Amino acid sequence: MDEQRFGVWVAGDAYERYMGRWSLPVAEKFVAWLGCADGLRWLDVGCGTGALSRVVAERCRPRAVLGVDPSGGFVASARAGAPAVARFVVGEAASLPVRDAGWDVVGSGLVLNFLPAPGAALAEAVRVVRPGGLVGAYVWDYAEGMEFLRRFWRVAVAVDPSAAEADETHRFPVCRPEPLRALWAEAGLTEVAVVPIEVATVFGDFEDLWVPFLAGQGPAPAFVAGSAPAVRERLREALRAAVPSRADGSIALTARAWAVKGRRRASGGSRSPIA
Repeated sequence: MDEQRFGVWVAGDAYERYMGRWSLPVAEKFVAWLGCADGLRWLDVGCGTGALSRVVAERCRPRAVLGVDPSGGFVASARAGAPAVARFVVGEAASLPVRDAGWDVVGSGLVLNFLPAPGAALAEAVRVVRPGGLVGAYVWDYAEGMEFLRRFWRVAVAVDPSAAEADETHRFPVCRPEPLRALWAEAGLTEVAVVPIEVATVFGDFEDLWVPFLAGQGPAPAFVAGSAPAVRERLREALRAAVPSRADGSIALTARAWAVKGRRRASGGSRSPIA
């Protein structure tokens, strides 16, 4: 598969317009579900443009927040206007630039399914969280719960059957409750729980829905960008016909994420500060 065509995330502005605008509401519900005390040290793995870090900084009165992401562009976006308690560095989820057992909570938002080795990244999260600390993550339910993407891929496959190759439904099997629960259990985490988180995705009009698909970043926009102009126009009109518009032209849909959490066993190890 051509990964350049089907799924890179590097530019904060393009991501915010396409998917990032829904990141904040799902992060808010995720943090509320974790139910953590104030004054903790939080590590945000795959922080992207910093939605989860911002919510933690604003709602949890943390002692420290560190966001880590492999994209320098995302890190720059996260740093812009970030709360004073939060800082951001470039780094890989499978090789976190921090010492063992230095964090009370390790969280990851909407990134686990894009990692080449989710298990290795989770093992790193377990390494850096303190004994008794919490490891949590959330991912979009691409197979069933992302209503605007489900509608997009249905019409895309009808217009061009090759679109099935890029559809996240088949590419991200980890984005379901059972695989998430199994992954956390295999990592040795205890008190594992998985819940759905649903948020509204309201578009001002059809152009507000369609234009972000033209940026070429992420699986669906990359498919649109790689299509011939005539195919792109057919896809645009088919999608317009497939989404429900309200009297004012707005389009009200929903998106579901699956959230998972578990604790590192409280025995063994000692708490160390970040390097």
